[in-house]
Amino acid sequence: MKLKQAIVLFAHGSRDADWARPFEKICSAVARELPGITVKLAYLDLMRPSLDEAIGMLAREGVTKIRVVPLFFGLGGHVREDLPRLVTRANPGIDISIAPPIGEQAAVIEAIAAAIAAGNSAPR
Repeated sequence: MKLKQAIVLFAHGSRDADWARPFEKICSAVARELPGITVKLAYLDLMRPSLDEAIGMLAREGVTKIRVVPLFFGLGGHVREDLPRLVTRANPGIDISIAPPIGEQAAVIEAIAAAIAAGNSAPR
């Protein structure tokens, strides 16, 4: 039996619906890059789906392995404490792993530095 895999992009959430646009774009881009893997967005607070809801949807779709990618810049309390607690509470029949926060990944740090540098070289 082939494992059905998914990625859950985990963001903080906001009262402002427009706040989620960049995360939705990231989700769409990841889905394009990984056509054989289901990619969902989930939120810690104020927006839906919650992580628990997203994992429940994936479980109903037959997903057996999930990688949760925190869309946070660093390893603060939400990623260090809240996220593991939420994963532990989630569906026990699914293999769930947690990736390092996206902002601590070398490729992201380099991309941000390049974007900032490119902004400094723009004509004024």
